[in-house]
Amino acid sequence: MHTLAAPGTSATVVLGTSGTTVDDVIAVARGNARIEISAEALEALAAAREIVDALAAKPEPVYGVSTGFGALATRHIGHELRAQLQRNIVRSHAAGMGPRVEREVVRALMFLRLKTVASGHTGVRPEVAQTMADVLNAGITPVVHEYGSLGCSGDLAPLSHCALALMGEGDAEGPDGVVRPAGELLAEHGIVPVELKEKEGLALLNGTDGMLGMLIMAIADLKRLYTSADITAALSLEALLGTDKVLAPELHVIRPHPGQGASADNMLRVLAGSELTGHHQDDAPRVQDAYSVRCAPQVAGAGRDTVAYAVTVAERELAAAVDNPVVLPDGRVESNGNFHGAPVAYVLDFLAIAAADLGSIAERRTDRLLDKNRSHGLPAFLADDAGVDSGLMIAQYTQAALVSEMKRLANPASVDSIPSSAMQEDHVSMGWSAARKLRTTIDNLTRIVAVELYAATRGIELRAGLTPAPASQAVIAAVRAAGVRGPGPDRFLAPDLAAADAFVRSGALVASVEPVTGPLA
Repeated sequence: MHTLAAPGTSATVVLGTSGTTVDDVIAVARGNARIEISAEALEALAAAREIVDALAAKPEPVYGVSTGFGALATRHIGHELRAQLQRNIVRSHAAGMGPRVEREVVRALMFLRLKTVASGHTGVRPEVAQTMADVLNAGITPVVHEYGSLGCSGDLAPLSHCALALMGEGDAEGPDGVVRPAGELLAEHGIVPVELKEKEGLALLNGTDGMLGMLIMAIADLKRLYTSADITAALSLEALLGTDKVLAPELHVIRPHPGQGASADNMLRVLAGSELTGHHQDDAPRVQDAYSVRCAPQVAGAGRDTVAYAVTVAERELAAAVDNPVVLPDGRVESNGNFHGAPVAYVLDFLAIAAADLGSIAERRTDRLLDKNRSHGLPAFLADDAGVDSGLMIAQYTQAALVSEMKRLANPASVDSIPSSAMQEDHVSMGWSAARKLRTTIDNLTRIVAVELYAATRGIELRAGLTPAPASQAVIAAVRAAGVRGPGPDRFLAPDLAAADAFVRSGALVASVEPVTGPLA
C-alpha cells in the first residue's frame, strides 16, 4: 500500500493484498484521496472467489456460504435462496439508530472494509471490490447511525448501512452534502448496484473497521494535541515564573520513558531564551513548582507512550484480514474469532483515560494562573480591573466542565458486554462505543488546551518589563493575528475562546512555534 501524489491532482491510494497504512487511511477519510485496486489484489480476489464457488457447489454446508448466520447457522440454505440470503443479511443488519456519524468516519469504515476484501481472504468477487472503490471515489457517503455496533462480530450495523448503499438501497450523502436515496446517487455516477452472491453479504459487514478508522484518526489528532499541550504547559510555566531546571535532560534520562523525555525536550525548547523562568521569583523564592507545572512532562509523556502503543495495535490491524469465515491460501474456508474488537477497544479506552488526565492537569495550570494567591503576582483572574472585571473566571468554569465530562468518558466501554444473537455472541467488545466517546474526549481536550493557551498568553503579556522566550513571542503574535485578543477590560469572551479552539485544532499553534524551536516531537 502506498500513496502517489500526481502534480495538480489529488493523492491516489493503491490498495494491494498486504494491508494499508495510517497515512493512507487519513488520506482517504479526510483528504478524499482516490483509490485504485492493484492487479495483484484483483488476482487474489478472483482466486479466492473460485474457492468459494467450488464450496458453494458442494452439498456440505459451509458457514456464511450455504448456511444462515449467527445463532441461525444451523440451517442449510439451498442454491435458490442464497442470493436472497445475502441481501437479507444486509437489509436486516442495517438497523442503526440515532444521529448520523461523521463523513470521515464512514469513509474510513468503507476503505478499511475494502482493505480486508482486497486481501483475498474474504471470497468477494473483484467487481464488488471495484464498486466499493467507485462509491468512495465518487464522494458518495452512506448514512451510518450512532448506535448499532457492539464491536463483535465487528461493526455490524454500521458496515451493513454501507453495504446497503452498494446494493442501491438506503440513503447516502452525495458529494454536494445532500442526503438522497443511494440508488439515485449511484445512477448519477454510472455505478451499477451490486447483486450479492454467496458469502458476499457477510463479508461486507463482518469487521472492526469503524472502530479502527476512528482509532487511526484519534491517533493523528492526539499526536498534534500532545505537542500542543507541551507548548501550553511551557507557556503556563513561563507566565507563573516557574523554573525550567526540572526539564533538564539529565533528570529525564534517569527515568527513561520516551514520551516523558520528548515532552520535557519540547517544553525546554519552547522556553529557550526566556527572561521569565526562574529568575524573577518572589521575595521568598520557590524551591519547587506545583505538580501541575513540575510534572507536566511526566503526565503528558505517559500519554504519549500510550499513543505509541495504540499505533502498534493500529498497524497490526491494518495488516490484518478481519472476516469470518476466511479463505485460507490452502483452499480451506474456516470460521474464526478474529472479528472480536477487544484489541482495538482496549486502546481506545486507554487513550480516553490518558487524554482525560492531560485535560485535568492543563485545567489545574489554568486555575493557578487565575488565582492571585498562587500566580506569583498576576492580577486576580487575569482581569483588567478585578472586581469591576471578572477576567477569565468563567473561562476556567467552562474548562472545568469539559474536564468533568472527560472523566466520565474515561470510564472504559470495553469492560462491558451484553450478550446478543441468542447467546451465540455472548461476549462483545463495545469497541465502537469506546471509539465514539474518544472522539468527544478529543474535542473536549482541544478546547481545554485552547483555554490554557488563552490564559497563559495573557499571563505572559501581563508580565511587564520581562522578555518572554522567542517561541512564546511567536505564539502570541500568531494567536493575536488569528483573532484571539489579549489583555483588556471584560468583553464577550466566547468568540475569543472559539478562535483559540480553532487555532489549536488546525495545528496553527504547533506551526507558530516550530520556525523558532525546530520540529517538535
